[in-house]
Amino acid sequence: MIMPLLGCIADDFTGATDLANTLVKGGMTAVQVIGVPRGPLPEADAVIVALKSRTAPVAEAVAESLAACDALLAAGARQIFFKYCSTFDSTDAGNIGPVADALVQRLGCGFALANPAFPTNGRTVFQGHLFVGSALLNESGMENHPLTPMRDANLVRVLSRQTDGTVGLVPFAVVEQGAAAIRRAMTGLKESGRRYAIVDALTDEHLLAIGEAAAPHALITGGSGVAMGLPANFRAAGLLPERGAAASALPPMQGPAAVLAGSCSRATLGQIGYARDHAHTLELDVLARPDAGALLAQALDWAADKLGDHPVVIAASAPPEKVAALQAKLGRDAAGALVEETLASIAEALVARGVRRLVVAGGETSGAVVSRLGVAALRIGPEIDPGVPWTYAEPTGLHLALKSGNFGARDFFLKAFGA
Repeated sequence: MIMPLLGCIADDFTGATDLANTLVKGGMTAVQVIGVPRGPLPEADAVIVALKSRTAPVAEAVAESLAACDALLAAGARQIFFKYCSTFDSTDAGNIGPVADALVQRLGCGFALANPAFPTNGRTVFQGHLFVGSALLNESGMENHPLTPMRDANLVRVLSRQTDGTVGLVPFAVVEQGAAAIRRAMTGLKESGRRYAIVDALTDEHLLAIGEAAAPHALITGGSGVAMGLPANFRAAGLLPERGAAASALPPMQGPAAVLAGSCSRATLGQIGYARDHAHTLELDVLARPDAGALLAQALDWAADKLGDHPVVIAASAPPEKVAALQAKLGRDAAGALVEETLASIAEALVARGVRRLVVAGGETSGAVVSRLGVAALRIGPEIDPGVPWTYAEPTGLHLALKSGNFGARDFFLKAFGA
């Protein structure tokens, strides 16, 4: 029996697959479990519990995260990883700080690092400030996020507003010196009473060093990038065998293909723009027709004679001004729920009509779709683009790619089905 070495708690579904993808590339087998586990966990080197807690009420997010932690510890996990978005998606009330606080207390560790960097996708941290490409976080488009607008790039300040603990910084000059220097700096911050350390990272080499430095930590928090160094720690301890390509093996793909997009990020809007010229694409106008049943009927009528090997693309995404207008009309929560309900219903209907390969863009959308389809666990397969792997839902026979709104090249929607 394979016991989990690493137990992971992700605050949304696409973030969970992003993390699992990183671990699989490092040679670990990984299974993503949907929601708090209610029974025995699947056998894998890493088990990632995917929650829909990023924008949930704080008390609910904390309770679910603790329940997931308890299940992972009971299964034998030797280290806990709390995964959040590489753009640190949160509000001043949380949920990153409150969940991390609860996990620190449950594990009795007193300290954890925090690092959302993902250089391959342009997320870097320098002097505690988060950059997206060459832009500060608050100038990257994330300041217009409909649920978690990010208007401060200084992560020390952002995290400090979410916790009653104190937050320090391990700066670039220390990180450049390697794992031993990083470990000494983090130990010093812990001994001086800091609960968290934002750790700078500009390259994958920095992330590997941070992961090595955190080998003895009970809790690590961050984006998927900082997990790059963790498989090597378990391998060095003699706990992880060499698995090679077997770590990402999935059954062969077959059946009609579809893409559902609910994210309003710049990356996803660009991918929809590319799809218009290369695939059958339907863009739902939720503002003009804010009725889930009517939008479902429109989508199914449109797709009726188009399903096959070439993907159809159905999008409810919109630019910031349309999102703002819909929120003004319905309220923020109701507007988000309408989009999620609509796309989840479309996914269910498409699968009933034979779709077996499905790409979903957006963390909240992915959570709604996977929940509606009744998926309990996903085995993680090969990577399509950085941070986005194909997955296989047993026993449904569905291949799913759950894409963070910010991830993927402009041609991602078509590239996915050629991968």
